[in-house]
Amino acid sequence: MRLKFDEQLDLLNKELIKMGAFCESAIAMSAKALTEGNPALAKGVPDLSVQIDNKEREIENMCIKLLLHQQPVAKDLRVVSSALKMVTDMARIGDQSADIAEIVTLANINSANDTQIIHDMSVAVIKMVTDSIDAFVKKDIQMAKAVIDYDDVVDSFFDKIKNILIDFFSKPETDGEYAIDLLMIAKYFERIGDHAVNIAKWVLFSITGNKEGK
Repeated sequence: MRLKFDEQLDLLNKELIKMGAFCESAIAMSAKALTEGNPALAKGVPDLSVQIDNKEREIENMCIKLLLHQQPVAKDLRVVSSALKMVTDMARIGDQSADIAEIVTLANINSANDTQIIHDMSVAVIKMVTDSIDAFVKKDIQMAKAVIDYDDVVDSFFDKIKNILIDFFSKPETDGEYAIDLLMIAKYFERIGDHAVNIAKWVLFSITGNKEGK
């Protein structure tokens, strides 16, 4: 019975890694579409978001079957319940990547100078998502805590972008709608970072029973 349960937990980990890879691709594609000013590329992100939603349902079904059929002990119960929480945040990452892509599709954003810092922010966000899922699979408390700390880097990027846009608004020739689009995109990336923090906290809970990792 225990061997069967461990095999299913291993499969759960593999499916979470696949879902995480979809999330990383969605973030990267939306960021690339932004920096290249490529609406056609952005149109591929919603398809990835659908795949993320499908994977969410698959993993939820796996978790429910584990809970119903395998009678997990307390520690196993934490792992499975944490996975259920994690996929909710991962699905929101897919949704917000699609929101970014929609703005890129509808807006006329094509300045590399304006978008490079947002691209750098997206790279930081992808690192957070990747490391949070790796921390779950590896049961690595320190990696999970590092993800939480790294959110300060993403927040710093967001603050820099806000300051750039404040200066942008001070110019008489400012296109206000353009600036707001950039701010919305940066805000979505910040929210994705917040979801990665949530995932990391559930990793801590799955290992220690406490979302602070104590």
